[in-house]
Amino acid sequence: MPPADATPQGGSIALVDDDVLFRESVEQNLLDVGFRVRVFGDGPSMLDYFAGGELVDLILLDWKMPAMNGIEVLRRLRTTHPNIPVIFLTVLGDQFYEEAALQGGAVDFVEKSRSFGILRKRIDLILSGVRSPSVANKKPDRETSLRLGSLGLDVDGGRATWRGKLLALSLTEFRMLHLLAQRAGRDVRYRDIYDIVHGENFIAGEGEEGYRANVRTFIKRIRQKFRDVDATFDGIQNYPGFGYRWIGDGHPEG
Repeated sequence: MPPADATPQGGSIALVDDDVLFRESVEQNLLDVGFRVRVFGDGPSMLDYFAGGELVDLILLDWKMPAMNGIEVLRRLRTTHPNIPVIFLTVLGDQFYEEAALQGGAVDFVEKSRSFGILRKRIDLILSGVRSPSVANKKPDRETSLRLGSLGLDVDGGRATWRGKLLALSLTEFRMLHLLAQRAGRDVRYRDIYDIVHGENFIAGEGEEGYRANVRTFIKRIRQKFRDVDATFDGIQNYPGFGYRWIGDGHPEG
């Protein structure tokens, strides 16, 4: 019986983990709050499932698995299904592993020691940023597109273009860019940029402001993806010690 405050999500999730007890526990929690769940004990079986034409709204992926680890599973998945959001579930808490997961195309990284409530919040944040196939026919109740000079944002599809060329952004990168674009010309704090993805007051990295290193990693990668299509791009400016500003086709002040 779902908790009284649970709202059925109607979304579908693939859970990949070789730890039977952990997998069963997470599966039951997801079912209790209304998700449809497909479980796999290893990466190859999940890849075979998708190769058969099946789709889900989100994947929860273990890092350490025999035969094929999570990073390799993600690498192969991205060649055929680049847009399905992936959250890594792992006992490896070092920032190195988090950055490796995000650079590999995952949208989040959650330690297994954290409560299901935290995991559910991450799932809700991510699914709220994409148009799930299960709700594709619902009318939008929020901004669906944004254009600022040469930048175009398709909010429902999580797609961004620059000067007519598609940017290869992950969902996390898109959400950060969207926030900067919404506040174009204004400085946006590191904390605000991080919160848009991970949830208010979530702490990552070492120390109370460890999230800054994570934001810098994201912004560096976003800039590079712009420069992959436009070598002259300089539309994201840094305010040292505070955050970042979107100037787009404009010019940095000073």
